[in-house]
Amino acid sequence: MIIAKNDRIYLREAVPTDTAFCIALMNTPGWLEYIGDRNIATQARALGYIQKSLIDCYKANGFGLYILCLVESNDPIGICGIVKRDTLDIPDLGFAILPKYEGKEYVYEASVLTLNHAKNQLKMDQMLAITNHNNVRSQKLLERLGFTIVLDSDYDGEGEVLVKYSLDFSMTSY
Repeated sequence: MIIAKNDRIYLREAVPTDTAFCIALMNTPGWLEYIGDRNIATQARALGYIQKSLIDCYKANGFGLYILCLVESNDPIGICGIVKRDTLDIPDLGFAILPKYEGKEYVYEASVLTLNHAKNQLKMDQMLAITNHNNVRSQKLLERLGFTIVLDSDYDGEGEVLVKYSLDFSMTSY
């Protein structure tokens, strides 16, 4: 199901046939460095991830991480969506993209679509975002989207201190 769309990209729910894409994305240098190794190297592990971390989240929360696709080709190029973590009281924005598509504004556009969806369809009042201290590119994107730094705190459950951002929808035009 398509969640949101513009002229260049769209966000859709993940399906079991997205396994090869998930393996490719989750083993990119950026994913491994800034998000972490999820040990998704086989079709079976990718299918398990898609079911548990994506599809089950849509059912449980009414939202989740969506597959970011090009309108022109329908090719999946990244993910973007809303994550409900046990460690945060408010859902957060998450995104990642294949290296080939970095620097082309796709993540920015997908984030805008996601934030519009969160505010207007899901009726959310606020969104968080967390990122690794070294991920300057993501930090700049979050600030461009209107997020402001809240504080540094341990949100990954493994002792890594992350930068926490917040966005109040009443203060934005999303």
